[in-house]
Amino acid sequence: MEHELRAEYDDGSTPQDPDAQVKAWHVVRQEGMTAMCGRELDPGSATRTVDDWGTSGLPLCHSCGALYLRETP
Repeated sequence: MEHELRAEYDDGSTPQDPDAQVKAWHVVRQEGMTAMCGRELDPGSATRTVDDWGTSGLPLCHSCGALYLRETP
């Protein structure tokens, strides 16, 4: 199954805001908009490769990370 990281922004921010700050990175399945933890994400939010999961300094959703680990070899 393919996964990617998708951004959740600070409250009140949208991906279109020039100074939008990422609150957390969530794991989604196959370019979806629903994070593995159940949070609905903006279709225009930034994405990153799932290879960035676990990179130091990224604010990652712990619930998504735990579920992702159960799905990957």
